[in-house]
Amino acid sequence: MDRPAQQGKPLRVVQWATGTIGTRSLSAVLDHPHLELAGVHVHSPQKAGRDAGELCGMDPTGITTTHRLDDVLGLGADCVLYMPRATDLDELCALLASGANVVTTAGGLHHPAGLDPAVRSRVEGACARGGTSLHDTGSSPGFITEAVPLLLASVQRRLEALTVHEYADLSQRNSPGLLFDVMGFGRAPGAVFDEHRLAHVHGSFGPSLRLVADALGLPLDSVEAQGRFATAAQTTEIAAGVLDAGTVAAQRVTLSGRREGRTLLEFNATWYCTTDLEPAWDLRPTGWRLTVDGDAPLDVDMRFPVSLEQLGAVAPGYTAHRAVNAVPAVCAAAPGIRTTVDLPLFTATLA
Repeated sequence: MDRPAQQGKPLRVVQWATGTIGTRSLSAVLDHPHLELAGVHVHSPQKAGRDAGELCGMDPTGITTTHRLDDVLGLGADCVLYMPRATDLDELCALLASGANVVTTAGGLHHPAGLDPAVRSRVEGACARGGTSLHDTGSSPGFITEAVPLLLASVQRRLEALTVHEYADLSQRNSPGLLFDVMGFGRAPGAVFDEHRLAHVHGSFGPSLRLVADALGLPLDSVEAQGRFATAAQTTEIAAGVLDAGTVAAQRVTLSGRREGRTLLEFNATWYCTTDLEPAWDLRPTGWRLTVDGDAPLDVDMRFPVSLEQLGAVAPGYTAHRAVNAVPAVCAAAPGIRTTVDLPLFTATLA
């Protein structure tokens, strides 16, 4: 269903999943001048049967939520904004084969060449049957690991290294389940980075590094993941609870894309709950920093200019809005898995 938005004829969009990111995406679709909400898929039966506007604090829309796949397949939508926590391949392929293009933030499909051949064949087969395209995006990975590095590389003719640094101050994040139970803050040193967690980071961000390297004609020989931590220098109270002195208070994961014996591309994510650390770390406010070592060297700082107390309300937009803004370009693309490299530089239509 390869048609761009036509003047006077908005693209019909389904919002799939209404968690933190999905709810922000739903609001953006309802406010978009060239998109029309066709339906909303929710995970649980308890959310089914409600008006879509109710889920995101907006006026009634007349669109009732459903938790049935068949209901969505029958809508004839131009695009589905697919935003569950994890991709269900059966669902995804059913949507694509039905004639609905898909923009997803679920991850795992940023670099088609690196996919399991059976998975790639199945997804591309569904795209071929439906005449549809699929694009995997978001803020990180996506915007900051693909779109921005490719833009910065566009002024280079020689590249020695490109590094993306991501910083997140979590001291005011009142999410004890996430920080303590999932991420491992407040634990004894050495109990944070196991093989499973590093494999998750590798699977989330490694495809972006390989995509960028391939686009530059400098394919990577390997992508390696490692993790480090620092502990609280003294007992510290944060919004989520108490960090005892000597427990994990900061974490850094580094993904290194290696070529010909050196690091060409690198992604560093630093999450911290206090700046009073042992050993001391060089920390920056929440945001991103990109450095380029080449014949046109660059050092770019991108900070989130909101207070930590407001960040929880603002942050979902960085991921959700990019996906919403991608919809017209994805609907206009040729069938198949379409990456950041394949699509044109799309912009936000704000009026």
